[in-house]
Amino acid sequence: MSRQRLQTLCAWLVCMAALSAFDAAAQDSTRPIRLLAVSPAGGPGDFVARLISPHLAEGLGRNVVVDNRPSVNGILASELTAKAAPDGSTMVVGNNGTHAINPHLYKNLPYDPVRDFTPIAQLIFSGSVLVGSTRIAPATFRDLIAAAKSEPGKFNIGVPGANAQVSVEMLKSMMGIELNNVPFKGSSPTEIAVMSGEVDIAFLSLPSASTHLRSNRIKAFATSVAKRSPLIPDVPTFEELGIRNFRVGQWHGLFAPAKTPDRFVRRAHAALVKMFERPDVKETVISRGSEIMLNTPEQFAQVVKADLERYGKILRAAGVQPQ
Repeated sequence: MSRQRLQTLCAWLVCMAALSAFDAAAQDSTRPIRLLAVSPAGGPGDFVARLISPHLAEGLGRNVVVDNRPSVNGILASELTAKAAPDGSTMVVGNNGTHAINPHLYKNLPYDPVRDFTPIAQLIFSGSVLVGSTRIAPATFRDLIAAAKSEPGKFNIGVPGANAQVSVEMLKSMMGIELNNVPFKGSSPTEIAVMSGEVDIAFLSLPSASTHLRSNRIKAFATSVAKRSPLIPDVPTFEELGIRNFRVGQWHGLFAPAKTPDRFVRRAHAALVKMFERPDVKETVISRGSEIMLNTPEQFAQVVKADLERYGKILRAAGVQPQ
């Protein structure tokens, strides 16, 4: 047998083995699908996972169990998915931090955001807001920057994930200030740290921050979106404050392990399309100040690649080197 024919045969056998594994899992309707969330309960990623899980279960005909695996910058849940069998039994709700920013922060990231995953769909996008503890004196963004410049390194800033780290590094670079980064495993512990005064400031998603702002447990300085959010209409945008091109936020999307069969990917995607056609689901997303970003697996793959390049440029310009 020629070498070329042998290689073709081997490739065919690998493909058949993957399909057999998928068929076996698909036929076992009692075996639940594990949907990993990179954030703890109550965080933005957890919200998305719990929003989509019942609709995926209906569309795929199997139970879907949300498994929260919080870690710094969502690395743990992403790695678990990357190394899982491509049989439709494991998925993850990742974000631009896990799939477009982490590769520029870590030299030895235990997964490749393109090679190790099958994109299913981008889901929603949320802007962010710079918030502060009520225990610090600055009341406005200009006051905060002036205080940070007069006492370099005075303020501790909570960093709930890779996306927030980009925002932090952009802020420090553009405003010429020094801040002490304090990493957290997701949004929820960062919110608690700001409210308790453990950290002075932080970038939080609009949905996460809005509840605490309404109860006056934290204060807000500026939002990173194009126009003021209806959730917090009194908070100006960075653009209004003269800070140009500071539009950052977080998208969430659904991924499966690489080589997951296309038939499973299409069924999962169809379930998401059907879900976002429901008025109650649309209202739930919009009421949190988020946008629906549903696209195809192919379009989502291009988003990941484009954001990898975009965030790489931002971080290099800010002087951030992989550690």
